[in-house]
Amino acid sequence: MTGPVPGAYRPAGRALRMVFAVIGLVALVLGYVGFDRLLRAEPGAGYDVYDVVYYDIQLFVLGAEPLQDPGPYPWQLQVARFAAPLFTLLAVVEASRLLLAAEIRRLRARRARGHSVVCGDSQFAQMLADRLFSEGERVVVVRAEPFGPLEYRRRRYLGVTGDPTSPEVLRGAGLPRARTVYACTDDDDRNHDIANAASRLIQDRRQPARVYVQVHDPEMCLSLQARRLGAAGSSRLRLDYFHVDDVAARALHRHHPLPATTRRPVRILIAGRGSFRRAALVASARHWQLRQTEAPAGRPLPPLHVDLVAPDAAAELELASARHPFLPHACQVRAYDLDLDGLVESGMLRHGYDRLYVCAEDERTGLQLALDTPALWQRAESIVFVPVYRQAALAAAFHGDRRHDLLDEVHGRLQLYPVLTRACDAQLIAEDLTERLARQIHEKYLQSRLTAGVRLGASPAMVEWSRLPESLRRANRAHVQDIAAKLLSLGCVVAPRHGPTAGTADPGASRAIDDRIDELARLEHERWCRERRGEGWLYGEPRDDARRRHPTLRPWDELTPDVQEMNRNEIRALPEVLSDAGFEMIRLAADPADPADPVDPADPADPAETPSPPRQAGGPGEAPRAPGDASGERIGG
Repeated sequence: MTGPVPGAYRPAGRALRMVFAVIGLVALVLGYVGFDRLLRAEPGAGYDVYDVVYYDIQLFVLGAEPLQDPGPYPWQLQVARFAAPLFTLLAVVEASRLLLAAEIRRLRARRARGHSVVCGDSQFAQMLADRLFSEGERVVVVRAEPFGPLEYRRRRYLGVTGDPTSPEVLRGAGLPRARTVYACTDDDDRNHDIANAASRLIQDRRQPARVYVQVHDPEMCLSLQARRLGAAGSSRLRLDYFHVDDVAARALHRHHPLPATTRRPVRILIAGRGSFRRAALVASARHWQLRQTEAPAGRPLPPLHVDLVAPDAAAELELASARHPFLPHACQVRAYDLDLDGLVESGMLRHGYDRLYVCAEDERTGLQLALDTPALWQRAESIVFVPVYRQAALAAAFHGDRRHDLLDEVHGRLQLYPVLTRACDAQLIAEDLTERLARQIHEKYLQSRLTAGVRLGASPAMVEWSRLPESLRRANRAHVQDIAAKLLSLGCVVAPRHGPTAGTADPGASRAIDDRIDELARLEHERWCRERRGEGWLYGEPRDDARRRHPTLRPWDELTPDVQEMNRNEIRALPEVLSDAGFEMIRLAADPADPADPVDPADPADPAETPSPPRQAGGPGEAPRAPGDASGERIGG
């Protein structure tokens, strides 16, 4: 288990128990003094100290022999004969509460609403539950290992013991009424089983819970995200798969943003073959790309310079660039096929870096290198990061508060980055694939409108995603959820970008979009109209957000040509949006017009005379079309 949770203790409960103890002690002392005075005042009464103690104890069981006689009694005895039964009553209540604590917690968990359910016995599951509870969430933990009484005292969230893949156990955790479900066991298949059971339990809810499934292989996680994207339209369940490296890498730049300077390029070095290196590379590129877009006009930031050092650095760079086409535009990456020992001996560290990431396959090896290589500290302008998974406690020893720093951070230049701890960020986990694609659609819309001369703030949609009204965010999410229907209509699927040919779009998919652009644009407009009318919007001119009136809530044939073209551009932008997220569209059916298809020997036509396929919209030599935005082109336009 992780350490104590801030706010997990209840000082009020401890103070109340202290008050009870004082009441009992006062009753015992006053009862002894009162009985002693009462018996001494009776003439000829024979008694000793044992009789006084016996009578005093009888007060706590609601009776004592001397009290059968009429008073008056000494004031000490008057106080004691009321205080002692009160203490007894409180003791009975507390004992009953302790005896029935497990049953009470079980009933509270089963009746919980709007809470988070964390399933799993893993270290990450325990850390995530602690983090959620410390942030004020109501948490129900489901795990196979029984909870101990001290765990219940130190962790005030609710716990259910049992198999987290069992629908009955999940129902006992209140999952049908939960807001969020996290499947975080150490076994991927058990996590999928939890998601299946959760889907069956909440399928009839009007607003089903969000389900987040941890996957331990980053490649498998991306593949499952692609398959979920293609099936999202068939289920209202908000389901996503996540990997801790991806979440922790996005959290890194929130806690430690890269320095922004226009005087010189910012340089970082990523060394090693650990799984965190690609997540760090992609997150750094996205972070720098965002910094470039936010830079003031006339003061653009130079590209980010990245040196990638590993025995397979060239192959890793080729794969990362093919999967994420924005990477070469956001940063300049150079690959050096060296191991970590070769990095120290090569003299590369003499150049100096703003940030270094030591991502060894064995985290102990990377940690030992960072601790024993002063050249890393000397040549780092900012911080040397060492990602650790199993040594979060050692990271806390380095980076506690001022009173609890146990180890020297080398003047702040050495940073053990606890991946699991940073990945326990519910806000970042909630930024699932649907959320990220919706945000990318909106960002592309903003870029196109700014290029067209529209200023920020000119309409409700002309603002950054963080300031976008929730109704417009939902419109973008609905557009992403409808991607599955569009893919089915096109006969296409989504797949992760792999291999040297991943950088080129499938011509069959591009041709399928061009051939049916009008039909898809019409269907998208009709879907948008249904969604808007469901939220109470009506046709009206001019646009009035307060009264929910919009001039484009009309049939497709009645739209102006420029509005129809914006709908077409929204469909054309789909491959680019998926490309930025690391996916590509693939057409399943063979395209006879594709020159890459094998030629039938019985066909007398000369392959050389086969007309070349039309170029994809927005390709080289064409002016880029402005993509539409589910929130902006109609609600914001």
